[in-house]
Amino acid sequence: MTEHLPADQSTSPRTADEIVELFRGAISTGQLGSGERLPTVRQTAKDFGVAQATAAKAYRALEQEGLVVTRTAAGTRVAPGAGVAPQAVVEGARSLAEAAQRGGTSIDDAIAVLRAVWGEQGT
Repeated sequence: MTEHLPADQSTSPRTADEIVELFRGAISTGQLGSGERLPTVRQTAKDFGVAQATAAKAYRALEQEGLVVTRTAAGTRVAPGAGVAPQAVVEGARSLAEAAQRGGTSIDDAIAVLRAVWGEQGT
């Protein structure tokens, strides 16, 4: 599973919240599909250079959000139907990210633009 996540240790998450965000993103974009097994807590801690307690806290948060299910002996797997965004949304987000990066726009500014456009749609 970690092949879907940043290998560069300088950009790797350092807190439980950052690990949650990384897995949430992989689930919502379909990089991690329903029923797919996540690495063990120990492996996640090793991969990101964090304490096992930090990785375990992230897994608990993912489970509380309903994104994963943990079963003894079966490990932690992506929950059925867990928050996968429609393909058109994922493709649009990728296009926005690519355009923003090419233009030197920060992620915060890109999100601000998305929020403004969202507001224009009346939702």
